[in-house]
Amino acid sequence: MTRYAIGDVQGCYDELQTLIARLHFSADRDQIYFVGDLVNRGPASLQVLRFVRSLGDNAVVVLGNHDLHLLAVVHGVRRNRRSDTLDDVLTAPDRDALLDWLITRPMAHTYTNRDGRADLMVHAGLVPQWTVGMTLTLAREVESALRKDPARVFDHMYGDEPDRWSDGLAETDRLRFTINVLTRLRVCTVDGRVDLKWKGKPPLSNSPYQPWFDLEQRESRDARIIFGHWSALGFVRRNGVVGLDSGCVWGGSLTSFDLDTDRPPITVACGGYQLPDD
Repeated sequence: MTRYAIGDVQGCYDELQTLIARLHFSADRDQIYFVGDLVNRGPASLQVLRFVRSLGDNAVVVLGNHDLHLLAVVHGVRRNRRSDTLDDVLTAPDRDALLDWLITRPMAHTYTNRDGRADLMVHAGLVPQWTVGMTLTLAREVESALRKDPARVFDHMYGDEPDRWSDGLAETDRLRFTINVLTRLRVCTVDGRVDLKWKGKPPLSNSPYQPWFDLEQRESRDARIIFGHWSALGFVRRNGVVGLDSGCVWGGSLTSFDLDTDRPPITVACGGYQLPDD
């Protein structure tokens, strides 16, 4: 069995199929780990959802911010944005089955690699204070809340506060902060203060805000972390992390990485469907 991780697909179905063909992926033998954002901005979110769901246990998916946005739209908490490309999903005859499947995907996933060490997959990142175990505990809290009362979660999900982790956060703030970190984080400070509006290249070295994975004090350094969400970085492999968002929907590429070998990543060039703004 070979395990591949693939970066943010965002509705780029043709590129996904081309990449999978290049991997010589076999559904009866291999697994694909998707770092989130299966949908939105690209032209074929419906086809992507149908395909990934059809892989069954051979696909492992964590939820990204665009996946959660789709679910929030479905539950009437948010409206389609001008840049959204979700209408094909919202009007599909199998919409309910697809969305029932999507909402049960985890916020974080861990597995043991061939070296016997833990890998952790999230869409965006972790604050320095979170261990892998704490991250999984917080992720499970969000997943449980989504299953119990999704509309309530989505109703309170949007917003950038609190901007710093504390064990004493109230339930609503705790859920919002967890979702923000796991699906939106790019930069933070040593003491765990986040700037969720940061886009583009990393801050200068003298800024208190740095890429979350470059902070030497982070408690998650005992695991390799697989993530996406930061297209301006392209492929990243350093400090015990692998970043896979190479900006397919923006005209970059769709990237895959063999999780169990040291082979170079395999990429497929993308024509681009949106102008970069997020």
